[in-house]
Amino acid sequence: MTTTTTAATATTVLDASGVTMRFGGLTAVRDVSLTVNSGEIVGLIGPNGAGKTTFFNCLTGLYIPTEGKVAYKGTVLPPKPHLVTQAGIARTFQNIRLFANMTVLENVLVGRHTRTKEGLWSALLRLPGFKKAEEESRARAMELLEFTGLAAKADHLARNLPYGEQRKLEIARALASEPGLLLLDEPTAGMNPQETRAAEELIFAIRDKGIAVLVIEHDIRFIMNLCDRVAVLVQGEKIVEGPAEVVQADERVIAAYLGTPFEGAPGEAEVAEVEAAEADAQSSTEGDDK
Repeated sequence: MTTTTTAATATTVLDASGVTMRFGGLTAVRDVSLTVNSGEIVGLIGPNGAGKTTFFNCLTGLYIPTEGKVAYKGTVLPPKPHLVTQAGIARTFQNIRLFANMTVLENVLVGRHTRTKEGLWSALLRLPGFKKAEEESRARAMELLEFTGLAAKADHLARNLPYGEQRKLEIARALASEPGLLLLDEPTAGMNPQETRAAEELIFAIRDKGIAVLVIEHDIRFIMNLCDRVAVLVQGEKIVEGPAEVVQADERVIAAYLGTPFEGAPGEAEVAEVEAAEADAQSSTEGDDK
C-alpha cells in the first residue's frame, strides 16, 4: 500500500484519545486511541461485538463517550452529528440509510445541506442567493455522481438501484458534505467480488482526492489490500495497530478470529451483555441526526 502523502507532509486529521463508552455497568469500548492522518486509509477490524461501530458512533457524535476526547484537525468535536459533519467528518452506515422514494440526485443534494448557507426565507421566496446556491449544489451533486459512476441514474429512485449502487450512492451523499475524513462502516457488506473490487477502486480514488478514510470491514483480504494501517478491536479494546502485514501475522489477531481466548479477554457472557446494551443504545438513536 502506498499513500499519496509523505510522512513529512501528513497532518493529523483525526485524534481520538482514550475513548471509553459504557452502557450502565457494561463497557463496550475501553480506552481506545487512534489517529488518522491526511492521505491515509486506516482500517478498523475485529470480530462481531468488538465495539467497532460503537467507536464510530463516538467519533461522529451519535454517542457521547463516557471518557476520552475526539478531535478533528486539532479541535475537539462537539457531540452532535450535524456539527461533526459541519466540522468535516462524514460517514456511511452498516445498514443502508437512503431516502428510498427520492431520486439518486435528490439523495446527494440532501448531503449538501451542511454546506449551504441560505436560510428558510431565502428558500421560500426563491431569492437570487438561494437560486445560485441551488444551482451550485446541483452541479456539485452531479460531479459526485459522475465520480461514483451513477450520473446516468440521477433521475432514478434510490430504491430501484442494485445493492452495490445503493452503497455507492451512500458514499456520494457523504462526500456531498465535503469532508476531510470519511468513515465507512462495512462498505462491501453483501457485495459480490466484482462490486467489492469497484468499491476498493472508489476508496482509492477518494483518498487520491485528499480525503482521509477510516473503514470498518469484515473482509480481511479487502482491508489488508486497501489500508496503510490497521487497528484491531477485540471486546472493546485495541489489541494491536500497525502496517497490514504486521497485523495480519499477529498471534492475538489470529486467535481472536479463530475464537481462541487470550489472557485477560472477557468471557462470552460479558460480551453478550455488551452486545445487548449496544443494540438498545443503537435503537434509541436510530435515525437521530440531531
